[in-house]
Amino acid sequence: MKELRGRLSQMKPTVHIGKNGLSEAVLNEIKRQLRDKGYVKVKIEKSVIRILEYDRKDVAREVAERLGAELLDVRGRTFVLVDNKKGISLDALVPKKRKRR
Repeated sequence: MKELRGRLSQMKPTVHIGKNGLSEAVLNEIKRQLRDKGYVKVKIEKSVIRILEYDRKDVAREVAERLGAELLDVRGRTFVLVDNKKGISLDALVPKKRKRR
């Protein structure tokens, strides 16, 4: 689990939930990335927490539930979802860093 968290922290978020909150456009983009890649890393902007009056973990859980995805990790305002049906492996999420010689 420690290795997984370390490798996930290397990924940059590919979807940002902004002032429009959980709009259909944002949910469709997350769904598309889950379908195409099997995973997605999402960042929640500060304004969303204030506007929606949700806890960051509640937002992550709601997105996962609405899309039928698995919530893999929540760190601060960033979370990772994986597609349950794809059977994503650790190496598929983030390739290992090559050691320098």
